[in-house]
Amino acid sequence: GVNDVETILRSLPSMSLRYYAHDAAARQLAQFMAQQPSVLQVLHPALTSSPGHAHWKALCGGKTGPHGLEGAAAGLFSVVIDPRYTQAQVDQFCESLRFFKLAYSWGGPMSLVEPYKIGAMRSLPEASLREGTVVRFCIGLEDVQDLQADLAQALAKAFA
Repeated sequence: GVNDVETILRSLPSMSLRYYAHDAAARQLAQFMAQQPSVLQVLHPALTSSPGHAHWKALCGGKTGPHGLEGAAAGLFSVVIDPRYTQAQVDQFCESLRFFKLAYSWGGPMSLVEPYKIGAMRSLPEASLREGTVVRFCIGLEDVQDLQADLAQALAKAFA
């Protein structure tokens, strides 16, 4: 409707600012999650340890964005939880998050989280990605320190 068009037109001028804010916060949180013992792997294209990093760097790297980071990577990333943890523990982690809502979507102002059982998603060529549970994050516009503290408290509850 008319209001949808109005909303889109009103949001376009700030799209770049929001995109880079999502990107910078996601990179910080992806690096934080990479240090957690319950996390087997972090899937974020800007991290050199992530599958597909070279491809991302060739397509999106090379320039420094307004956030001072190389390339553009948006606000999405996933973590692979070590398969020694149960689905119930992964669910407890997701449900213990206070700033992250359980939902599918991306690019909005609120942070979202969603767990996926890897085997049910698709066949993946890398053996390291065939087991465990993937937890996907869409980072919103909340304060990144609040989000990191939220992740830390939920990790402690679920995987201690």
